[in-house]
Amino acid sequence: MICEMCGKEVPLTKAVIVEGTRLNVCPNCSKFGEDYRANQSGTPISSSVIEQRLERREKRMQTKDIYAGTATVELVDDFGGIIKEAREAKGMDLEAFAASILEKKGTISKIESNSLIPDDKLIKKIEKALGIKLTETVQSGVTVGGGNNSNRMTLGNFIKKE
Repeated sequence: MICEMCGKEVPLTKAVIVEGTRLNVCPNCSKFGEDYRANQSGTPISSSVIEQRLERREKRMQTKDIYAGTATVELVDDFGGIIKEAREAKGMDLEAFAASILEKKGTISKIESNSLIPDDKLIKKIEKALGIKLTETVQSGVTVGGGNNSNRMTLGNFIKKE
């Protein structure tokens, strides 16, 4: 018999699976594959390898939503009004509050009028000083309207009609 891998003439060959293919090989070449055995249904054991590869390929070929499951922390809409109400509830005037968090009075005034968006560091200082929450977690990729097509954005929303 001839070894299907190296081509040598040998008295005895052994059936093995090499990279998903059944070959009759000599004892020296049999170390490069797995023993070929058929299970009870008559299909080779290596069919599970093929199934695993097909499953991995199926997962690879699926479209991925890069925004699914992502959440961001954002500043609440009326942050200025919330800050002003909390400051007044504590009985502090603008100058005293600004001095307590080591910021300028003008900066706090602009933040309270919503004309200046504070950075993360300043947001944390204000939250701690007043005992309020100015940020909220927002889920990205959430559709508004829940399947109702009448609320969806179309190109008509961007066209100016005269």
